[in-house]
Amino acid sequence: MRINKYIAQSGMASRRKADELIINGNVKINGAVMKEPGYDVQEGDQVTVNGRLVGAAQRLEYVLINKPIGMVTTASDDLNRPTVMDVVKDIDARLFPVGRLDYNTTGALLMTNDGEMAFRLTHPKHEIYKTYRAVVSGILSNERAAKLRKGVDIGGFITSEAKVKIIKGNRSSTVVEISIKEGKNRQVRKMFAAVGNPVQELERVAIGEIRLGHLKPGYYRKLTREEILYLKNC
Repeated sequence: MRINKYIAQSGMASRRKADELIINGNVKINGAVMKEPGYDVQEGDQVTVNGRLVGAAQRLEYVLINKPIGMVTTASDDLNRPTVMDVVKDIDARLFPVGRLDYNTTGALLMTNDGEMAFRLTHPKHEIYKTYRAVVSGILSNERAAKLRKGVDIGGFITSEAKVKIIKGNRSSTVVEISIKEGKNRQVRKMFAAVGNPVQELERVAIGEIRLGHLKPGYYRKLTREEILYLKNC
C-alpha cells in the first residue's frame, strides 16, 4: 500500500496532508526519513509521523456539523478562536474537516477520519454540488441570476455553471439558493459581488444529497449508512 494511503487510512491525516508530511521529512520508515510519496509499505514496516507510530486503521467516523458563525475550520488557531474541533471533542477519534467554510459562513461541514474519502471528495475531478442559502443586498434580477447560472469572473477565474433559485426578496434584500461544484476561497461571496449583490448572510445547507435539516448551530450528527455509501460512490 502506498505510504500516503497507509497514513490516510490510519486516520492520522488526509492523503493530501500525508503527501506534505512525507515531502517535509516528517515521516520515517523503520527509523529512516522517507521522502518518496510512491513508497509501498511492506509487512513489518514501522511507520512514524512526527515520532508517532502509525498503527492499524482506527474505527472510521463520519459526521456532519453545523458550523456557527465566528468559528474557524482548522484543528487549532493562533488567535485562540473556537474551531470546528470543539464541536466534535466528545468523539474519541482524530477527525478533520472535509473542505472549508470561511469564518463568517455557517452551515454544513463534513468531518471524518477517513483520509481516503476526504481526498476523493476534495479532489477537483470528484465534483459534488454544495448548496448555499444566501441573503444578498438589493434585488437579484432575473438577468443577474442568469449570469450566475452561466458563470462569472471572480478575479481571473470563471466559475462553472451554477444552479440558482430565488426564494423571496424585496428592495433591500433577496434570499437565494445557489449550488456550485467548485470550492474556491469565498467563491459564493465573490460571485454575488460580481453581479452587484453583496452577501449579507451565508449558510451552506447541503453537500450533495446530505442536507443540514434541523441540525442546530454548534452541534453534529453522525451520518447514516446510506449517506456514507452515497459519499463513497460520489
